Amino acid sequence: MQFKVSPLTKIISLSVFLALGFLLVILSCALFHNYYPLFDILVFILAPIPNSIFGSRSYASSDFMSPSSNNGKDLGHFLTGMFVASGIALPLVFYHCQLIGSVSCAMSMIGGLIIYSSIVIFSWFFHSSWENDEDNLFG
Repeated sequence: MQFKVSPLTKIISLSVFLALGFLLVILSCALFHNYYPLFDILVFILAPIPNSIFGSRSYASSDFMSPSSNNGKDLGHFLTGMFVASGIALPLVFYHCQLIGSVSCAMSMIGGLIIYSSIVIFSWFFHSSWENDEDNLFG
């Protein structure tokens, strides 16, 4: 038996998950009267963009990004990994420089990872459901 979840349920659950991540990062700023962890939100929001840009095959106009090579996709993975590593390391650097406390550092890292994972899960859920809808329409 296959259990099918409606898209509205997916959107609501992922928005609650995303709101939890934003709540953790904003509380890490507001509770300790220090707003440096807000930079972490920016880094984690920018993280999935290289994969979405270089993941499609519509950019294959040059030899560097030809469909037979994975150079563009590898570059997207590298840049995404760099953003995620920077998002994890940024609160640690702020903590090391004594700009934020340890609790604020932990809340900011956990909240940022929740934000990034909810964006990735959202794109994964709806990319796979769009592919399945196209298969059902034409197959």
